[in-house]
Amino acid sequence: MNEQIPKYIIPASEAESMAKSRGLTVPQLLPFLVKSAQDIARVPISNFHVGAVGLGSDGRIFFGGNIEFPGLPLNHSIHAEQFLITNLAAHGGGPKLLYIAVSAAPCGHCRQFLQELRGISDTQIVITDQPQENPDYKPISSILPDAFGPFDLLDHDMPLILEKHENELLLVDYSLSSHNEKSSKLPNGYTELVKENKKNLEKEALSAARASHAPYSGCPSGVALMDCEGKVYKGSYMESAAYNPSMMPVQAALVAYMVAGGGGYERIVAAVLVEKEGMMVRQEDTARLMLKNVSPKCELKVIYCT
Repeated sequence: MNEQIPKYIIPASEAESMAKSRGLTVPQLLPFLVKSAQDIARVPISNFHVGAVGLGSDGRIFFGGNIEFPGLPLNHSIHAEQFLITNLAAHGGGPKLLYIAVSAAPCGHCRQFLQELRGISDTQIVITDQPQENPDYKPISSILPDAFGPFDLLDHDMPLILEKHENELLLVDYSLSSHNEKSSKLPNGYTELVKENKKNLEKEALSAARASHAPYSGCPSGVALMDCEGKVYKGSYMESAAYNPSMMPVQAALVAYMVAGGGGYERIVAAVLVEKEGMMVRQEDTARLMLKNVSPKCELKVIYCT
């Protein structure tokens, strides 16, 4: 786990091999990986590294760390558990999170966000900074009794995070989608690269919007980012029944960028946001603020859908 590029996903076969070499089961292995998850964290404000490691139902291990953004309001921060769930959802880790090991007790924000996973009350959690030598797993319901969650507001057959979403969205007018582009050249010198990848950026942002979890507002959205090499990373909006712990699509896209080894944020040179026009919940202003802060030369293009 000491690679130059952090490891964010461990394949099932490798997880089994790692556990076997230590005489452990895969769930017993997770606490030993939490320190590596803490190393993922980017925390220039708090300097408090949080790591989360989860076992998906497909046998893979997923990592998450907390991410902070100087110059932005604190609610733009990404919590380690949110990072983990975004990583798991983006890479098809299966419909359930079976086990999770965290370096510190999840805050109320994260306990609430975890409620968007079906069967989460039975997911087993271990908190590794507990004073005992061999901390034991316990159900998440033990740290959030009497939870408020999706089925206080939704039908039980409504898909949740980690389950397939198919929002039926179409761009307002794909052939005229350049109406949001600035006529001047990009200040970052990547004008031609952006033009070459424009359609792919739009397609990936639309794909992310179609996969977003927005059952409470009915306002799906997605973001696609492109780096200076033309690589594209997408993120889907994920709502919480309690609203505030929701994961913005630009945050999810930044997680995808990190998981793929994208490097410094300044390498992001273009972004596309797809969302519905004139809706009650909109992402444009927040996405502009965040991208302006993390990569000032990144240009954001907004495309509306129906």
